[in-house]
Amino acid sequence: MLPFSSLVITALLGAIASNAAPLIQERGIAADLLSSFKLMEQYASAAYCSNNYDSTGDQIECSTGNCPLVQDADSTTVIEYSKQETSTDVTGFVAVDHTNKLVVVAFRGSQTIDAWRTNLDFGTTKTDICPGCTAHSGFWQSWTDARDTVLPAVKQASAAFPSYKITVTGHSLGGAIATLAAASMRNAGYTVALYNFGSPRIGGSKISSYITNQAGGNYRVTHWNDPVPKLPLLTMGYVHISPEYYINKPNRQKVSAGDIKTYDGAMNLRGNMAWLIMDIEAHRWYFESVYTCGTKKLKRGVLEMRDVEGDMEIVTTF
Repeated sequence: MLPFSSLVITALLGAIASNAAPLIQERGIAADLLSSFKLMEQYASAAYCSNNYDSTGDQIECSTGNCPLVQDADSTTVIEYSKQETSTDVTGFVAVDHTNKLVVVAFRGSQTIDAWRTNLDFGTTKTDICPGCTAHSGFWQSWTDARDTVLPAVKQASAAFPSYKITVTGHSLGGAIATLAAASMRNAGYTVALYNFGSPRIGGSKISSYITNQAGGNYRVTHWNDPVPKLPLLTMGYVHISPEYYINKPNRQKVSAGDIKTYDGAMNLRGNMAWLIMDIEAHRWYFESVYTCGTKKLKRGVLEMRDVEGDMEIVTTF
C-alpha cells in the first residue's frame, strides 16, 4: 500500500527515452561538497522561517532547530523581504556569513496561496537571460519581482566583502527562483554558485543549456522519489539544468558522500527520474526537514494533471 502522501506517475517512458541524451555519466561526490550541500540546504530551510524575512540585520535562526550549521555561523542579513504586494509573494533574504566567507541569497519555497498559483503558471515567457530564452512564467515573474531588492543588496555585500563567495539557494519554488537569479547575477558579472533542492524545471532546452554552461557551479540536488523535480512535464517542453546530484537514501536517514550520485544530461532518466512511484515526504526532507518552519496551507485533497497528448498522468494526494 502506498504512503498517505504519495504520487503515482504513469508515463510512456519509451517516447521520452528516445529524446534523452545518448550517454548519461554517473559520478560520486567528495566529502567537502557534501558539507556545502548540508550548509546550503539549511540556508534554504531558513528562508521558510518568518523571523528571517521580516527584520533586516539580525542573526539567522530557525525556531524549529533545523538549521544548526547556519545558527552556529556568524551570519546576519543584509536585506529581508516578503513581496506580499505582488502576485507571486516572492520571499527571502540576502545574508553575509563571516564564518564560511559567503554572501548568501536564499529564496523561500511555496508557503502561500499566491506561491502555489505561481507554481501552476505553466506558460512560458521571454527572459533577458539569453537571446530567445523563455522560462516558466510564474518563476520568471517571481525573480523579476525580487531582483530590484536582491541585486542592490548583493552589490553592497560583495563590495564590503570582495573575497566572499556568492551563493544562491532555495528549495522547491525557491530553487526555481534561485536558478533564474543565479543566471541573472552571472550575466551581471558576478561569479555565483547555485544550490537548489527539489527544484522544478524552469524552462526549455535553450535556457537550461545556457545556465548549465555558465561558470560558477550548478548544484541541482534531488532526493529519492521527490515528485517536484518531475514538474513541469517533459512533454510540455521543460528540461532541467545539468548536472543532477541525486540523494539515493530514504527519508530521515543520515546521508554520506557515497549516497549521492551525479548524473549529467538535461533529460537523464536515472536518479530521481527513475522513480514511477513518488512520495511527497521525500520533497520535505533534504539532509534535514527542510520545510519545518513552513505553514502547510493546503488540506487533504487530490490534484490531477494530464498533458494535452495524454502520454503522462499524475495523481497525488496531500
